[in-house]
Amino acid sequence: MATTPVANRYRASDFDYDYPREAVAQRPLPERSGSRLLVLERESGTIHHRRFRDLPGLLDAGDALVVNTSRVIPARLRGVRDNGREAELLLVHAESDGSWLAMVHPGGKLKVGRKVRFGDDSVAEIVGVVGGGVRRVRFTGRLEVPELMLRYGSVPLPPYIERPPEPADRERYQTVYAAVEGSVAAPTAGFHFSSEILNQVAERGVQTVEIVLHVGPGTFKPVDVDDPGQHRMHAEWYSVSEAAAETVNRAKAAGRRVWAVGTTAARTLETAATAGSTPTVVTAGSGWTQLFIYPPYEFKVVDALLSNFHLPRSTLLMLVAAFAGYEHTMVAYREAIAQQYRLFSYGDAMAII
Repeated sequence: MATTPVANRYRASDFDYDYPREAVAQRPLPERSGSRLLVLERESGTIHHRRFRDLPGLLDAGDALVVNTSRVIPARLRGVRDNGREAELLLVHAESDGSWLAMVHPGGKLKVGRKVRFGDDSVAEIVGVVGGGVRRVRFTGRLEVPELMLRYGSVPLPPYIERPPEPADRERYQTVYAAVEGSVAAPTAGFHFSSEILNQVAERGVQTVEIVLHVGPGTFKPVDVDDPGQHRMHAEWYSVSEAAAETVNRAKAAGRRVWAVGTTAARTLETAATAGSTPTVVTAGSGWTQLFIYPPYEFKVVDALLSNFHLPRSTLLMLVAAFAGYEHTMVAYREAIAQQYRLFSYGDAMAII
């Protein structure tokens, strides 16, 4: 984990780290708030080991807790090609013309004009090649796409979860406040919240603020270029309501902290920030963001960050390092591994304050 800054930035390889395979959480804990919580102080780098159920005690009256209410869709579809062999589509998002973008397997076999059938109900035809393993597909048949996903789709668990999806994943690979369908990967920092924890947060005078960012499959793509600045960030759709913007701006104006629950909430807030304002104002609106946050970056809105532990070389880890500082982040990750924290989507949590 050596530091190698180049032109005031870091190489992608600086975000490599080793972890034991058994540290990757394959299933969630029985109780959401039973996860461990590593608390990292940004200024000093001091680390505390807590439980997630201790989180409400870290928040102060007047703080704003910003959560991503996007809901994961059963976007992994398995069907058969005309030759009877299996094929898989991972839906990314719908296009305005009714087609869908999808990652496909086997990519080399699914050329334009090829079809994938799902029972006797629906057919997906490859109608375009977008690049990066992504195809444009058009569905025909008796079922609309939402019905097709319910019948033939499964939860698109991350590749490091080395088991097939189970019925319990339909609930547990969601946050308890998930409401707006559209993600193909979960905003996992929110997994640890139970209704009881949210009630305790409210009782402390903390306002929970709901925003939306639909997470795409690119979230698992490592930065595979030496200079992170050359990495092409995937686009994701976000929405910030007038009420959400007003609550965040009120907290900032009062000198209170804005907590981002997860890197998705952090990216959304920073995307919606109006530069040059004193204090910085979050503007309501919706659209597509390709904001890639990596060191060095000056956060305009976020004052505290809740996060899970992320893959090496991931854009998510780089955002955490931009917020907490590179050295503090990598020391915290080493400490988490030494203390046998559970890693990644179904793993433990980290609070950076």
